[in-house]
Amino acid sequence: MHAYRADAAYDGERRLPGGALVLVEDGRIVGVEPAAAAVPDGCPVTSLPGTTLLPGLVDAHAHLCGDSGPRALDQLPELSDDQLDATIRTAGAHQLAAGVTAVRDLGDARWAVVDRHREGSGPTVVASGPPLTSVQGHCWFMGGEVSGVDAVRRAVRERYERGADVVKVMASGGAMTTTTDVLACQFTSEELRAACDEAHRWGLPVTAHAHALAAVEQVVDAGVDGIEHCSCFTAAGFRTPPQLAERIAAAGIAVCPTLGRNLDAPPPPQVLAVMARTGMTWEARLAQVAELHRAGVTLVSGGDSGISPGKPHGVMPVAVSDLVQCGVPPSAALASATSAAADACGLGHRTGRLRAGLDADLLLVTGDPMLDVDALRAVALVVSRGRHVPPEP
Repeated sequence: MHAYRADAAYDGERRLPGGALVLVEDGRIVGVEPAAAAVPDGCPVTSLPGTTLLPGLVDAHAHLCGDSGPRALDQLPELSDDQLDATIRTAGAHQLAAGVTAVRDLGDARWAVVDRHREGSGPTVVASGPPLTSVQGHCWFMGGEVSGVDAVRRAVRERYERGADVVKVMASGGAMTTTTDVLACQFTSEELRAACDEAHRWGLPVTAHAHALAAVEQVVDAGVDGIEHCSCFTAAGFRTPPQLAERIAAAGIAVCPTLGRNLDAPPPPQVLAVMARTGMTWEARLAQVAELHRAGVTLVSGGDSGISPGKPHGVMPVAVSDLVQCGVPPSAALASATSAAADACGLGHRTGRLRAGLDADLLLVTGDPMLDVDALRAVALVVSRGRHVPPEP
């Protein structure tokens, strides 16, 4: 048994008055007590002055196959399986070093993550496999091209049979695939309804990449469980009709706005082109996410990690800070990256909270993120399923 003590603690949903003493054995949390509680005889204690103890973070939108380089996605067809495996392992190490102990991988190449990287020393992984996309659609090179209702149903069944945890659908074009249009829908309403119906038949949730306002409306009508980005793009920029936001909230659809970015890295040329075309600004994007929050939409944090230098693995603490800029209270912003994210990713029974019986995924940061959310960037110690994560070189 090992104990972790901190004078400040957040359990995934709220502050624990007086801090916490968390007891860990065999990779699981076996007790959560007040910080002043006695430690069992002979139990070693890790206590770092000035730190806050909270659950490990959950990145609800990652691409472990992406190396965060300028050609992170474009190069995927060129990589050998060994190169893909090395990229995925490196991505997992970067995530862990930033305090991310679980990720939802929403698009890999050639099933690499699903087949070979859901177990091991990296973060806990929930994986979609290649996302469903239209012919030559967004991220077509990952291998998920499909057309027609029957083909969509077959593709969803394939994901169930291969053991995927979630179905990802590219409902609109994406900026990182220059041959697609972020303002355009990629599937018919019938195809999207078939994807949701078939996935739910087999017990799989569906989350949809949707930038265009029309695509967001489509996927809400189709019955998705989650929406990635939810940008509500129009030719004049972001526009979220209030009634649409209310529908998303009422349906309990979790939205991952994929905030967070490396400010030292300029946006890729394809993103700059979209910004110029639509008049999009970062400030307008934050305002749009703020509208979703005020409408009561469940927001979860994910960095779209790995797709470019501006979206590196480990950007999650910045995504949480961005939510606070949107007016989300710090406690709710922290939940978006712990308990709420774990629930949205189907991991609520394993992680995302300081609770007996869950995996011992712990994060200690210097400072108090409930007072200053940027403290999430000051990682002091990461524990993944009971194992101490070595700091990055």
